[in-house]
Amino acid sequence: MPRFSIIVPAYKVQAYLGQCIDSVLTQSYEDFELIGVDDRSPDGCGRIFDEAAARDPRVTVLHLPENVGLGRARNAGLEVATGDYLLFLDSDDTLTPGALRAVADRLAECDDPEILVYDYARSYWNHKVRRSRDAELFSRPGPQVFPVDERPELLGLLMVVWNKAYRRDFVEQQGLRFPPGYYEDTPWTYPAMLAAARIALLDRVCVHYRQRRQGNILGTSSRKHFDVFDQYDRVFAFLDARPELERWRPVVYGRMLHHLHTVVSRPDRVPADARPEYFRRAARHCRRHRPAGYRPAAGPEAARLRLLAGGRRRAHAVLRALEWVRRTAPVALRRLRHALGRPLLGAYQRLQQRLPVRRDLAVFAAYWNRGPSCNPAAIHAKLRELAPHIETVWVVDRRRRGEVPPGIRFVHPGSRRHRAAMARARYFVNNVNFPDSAVKRPGTVHLQTHHGTPVKSMGLDLQPYPAARMDFDRLLDRVDRWDYSLSSNRFSTVVWEGAYPAGYTTLEYGYPRNDVFHTATAQDVLDARAELGIPDGAVVLLYAPTHRDYRSTYRPRLDLPALMQALGPGHVLLTRMHYFHDRHDTTHPDIAAGGIIDVSGHPSVERLCLASDALITDYSSVMFDYANLDRPIVLYADDWEVYQEARGVYLDVLSGRPGETPGAVARDQQQLISVLTGGAWRDDAATALRAAFRERFCAFDDGRAAERVVRRVFLGETEPLPFVPLADRTPAPDPATALDQRGTVPPPATPAQGSGRLAGVLSSG
Repeated sequence: MPRFSIIVPAYKVQAYLGQCIDSVLTQSYEDFELIGVDDRSPDGCGRIFDEAAARDPRVTVLHLPENVGLGRARNAGLEVATGDYLLFLDSDDTLTPGALRAVADRLAECDDPEILVYDYARSYWNHKVRRSRDAELFSRPGPQVFPVDERPELLGLLMVVWNKAYRRDFVEQQGLRFPPGYYEDTPWTYPAMLAAARIALLDRVCVHYRQRRQGNILGTSSRKHFDVFDQYDRVFAFLDARPELERWRPVVYGRMLHHLHTVVSRPDRVPADARPEYFRRAARHCRRHRPAGYRPAAGPEAARLRLLAGGRRRAHAVLRALEWVRRTAPVALRRLRHALGRPLLGAYQRLQQRLPVRRDLAVFAAYWNRGPSCNPAAIHAKLRELAPHIETVWVVDRRRRGEVPPGIRFVHPGSRRHRAAMARARYFVNNVNFPDSAVKRPGTVHLQTHHGTPVKSMGLDLQPYPAARMDFDRLLDRVDRWDYSLSSNRFSTVVWEGAYPAGYTTLEYGYPRNDVFHTATAQDVLDARAELGIPDGAVVLLYAPTHRDYRSTYRPRLDLPALMQALGPGHVLLTRMHYFHDRHDTTHPDIAAGGIIDVSGHPSVERLCLASDALITDYSSVMFDYANLDRPIVLYADDWEVYQEARGVYLDVLSGRPGETPGAVARDQQQLISVLTGGAWRDDAATALRAAFRERFCAFDDGRAAERVVRRVFLGETEPLPFVPLADRTPAPDPATALDQRGTVPPPATPAQGSGRLAGVLSSG
């Protein structure tokens, strides 16, 4: 008997069914049966199922003699299921890597509850992925196993069957089966959740819920949407037969009211000529099922729900129109102000450019206005210390204003204050280019700090490669504004001067963002771990891959739960996506399992480095920064050939040659597990490679780079501070050493103090 029976009905989804099946058959957990139900599909779904069954004995295929619809197709799968638990997967959706292992582990941990609820992420046709809006419910503190009385908010989740695992004997005991028609999940999920005595949660995305551009059956205008009334009749019939559950009637009624309103509010569902009948039917339905004394909860939707329950279609339409005007009027006014104000702001900026340059004003930016971070932030902190007479201002995107540390002045791009600062400032510091609108005035100083030692091709060197998507003439116009180009090592100097040819002066001073690796104390290391909730003695691995130009979205190239399973207890994996994949737009959903912490939104990659025992990366420049700590570095690179062809590289970091490869190398996940469990990640060979790598790339990073920059660029000193020889440097202690020194260091700082000590080195990696 398998642990899981996974039931996948299919009808006219041949474009997606193969991906769905593969997402199941490639799971690291293998104790399951996959029951494919061909619902008399007129396309190739039946053949796709048969081909899967021919190559994998875990697949069973049912070919139904006639099309019966999604609910009854699932019932056909139920009749032959033999697993301990039932999982339902729609044929255009997919399981995330490691999902079944995570489900199995959680079920065992919770002593086989009747229902396990897990999270999902919406996967859009344009490759964006967003975790469900209810994700925070899964991380709320509470009992491990509970009836829904103890977590009633779960009834507010999307009431679908495919985000839950059901114990099969519980399903049989309750007599649960799917009815025909649309919204067939409703009379299954409510009875199941209300009847279950033992429910558990798994704080992990296990399903990618495909959002089609077109073709979603529930997005098709049809009278079949009237089926929603019959489905709720079935739910209330269940409550009528269970007097002990009567207390849930107001809750279910409220959820029904919202559901009925959602159906009629979507313009692509109920046909226009059927809307009057829908409202009449809704009014009758609500009168029949309304609990005594029921009132919708206060809020912006309450009035609409009352009108729907009363069948007042015209009043509902008027209210919706008024709400639309209220929503759109401010947007229209803003657009009008923008259209009128833009020429005025342009004239204002030109006027400001006629005024004298302010010698005491410096403008900072980083990573396309994401906020204080990287080398500019470290320089900014040292500038305020050594030259407090210079006024500073950061350019920060409006969406990021809440992330700016207290005490830092900032302006928003395009605003009047921004235009004034860009027109009058003497100093400009950025780790990327300022926009084309930035005018290089005589007497101004532009410092380009860059943001990493380059492995991949940059600037003009990108021209032969498919990754090149830029106007190179405009790029050179921006480069011509540079007065200084900051270099972290001589290798970078050669690359920058070839890729960005211009008349600037190169400053081989090291990277200011790396100063902290030589100034941080043992207590700073312990504080960094404590802020992340890492227990003493845990081995912490920081996984920080770079961006792939040949991919538009981020997806971990590792099965992270399987990796953690192999590493075993006592390990913590910090995962950090590249900053190109903005946290506001994309979630990487495979990260939500035990021992795995998603730190993509953490403001300081340097602080994450301090907290870790080793780095796992691929072609990211973080390896050069991390080498300053003299801690193990492991390269996991499963797409080296593709990456080389798409982007071009300056270094063969996988060669194994001293001075080119920073440590152990793995080309697939099994190799990586062997490296980490067998000790190769920190053996003598890896240590020797790291020493040669540090000698080549960390010659200037001695903890005083920011001071060198400030003294040269802002204070005019031409003789840089002497460099501390590599052999004489003492980087921040590794976590084990810091723990040993705990009794000899000062008491831990408060969170505010601990954050402030390193506030100048906030980097997005």
